[in-house]
Amino acid sequence: MKWSELSDNWCPVARTLSILGDRWTLLILRDCFLGLSRFEQFAESSGMTRHILADRLKRLVEAGVLAKQAYSDAPKRYDYVLTEKGQELAPAMMTLRDWGKKHLPVRRATAN
Repeated sequence: MKWSELSDNWCPVARTLSILGDRWTLLILRDCFLGLSRFEQFAESSGMTRHILADRLKRLVEAGVLAKQAYSDAPKRYDYVLTEKGQELAPAMMTLRDWGKKHLPVRRATAN
């Protein structure tokens, strides 16, 4: 199966991956759930390139997961906020967080 064909697949997991499965997308959603909403905040939090961030935000808006709301006209600037559809991802995000805490604990360097 090709990545570009996921959105038309019979499997709901495949269709969901067509929206959420790109690299960085879940980190944008994490940041939204943590209260971040602006392009620069997402860029600083994740370290992703501006080009990739713009692409991922555009896809999430097109999918109806995020809404784009202007907060400045000159220059044009936007907040990206979770829609109702996006907020319904909260249980899945919490499950991923909990799984990571349990199975992938932070490993701190030991002092020599």
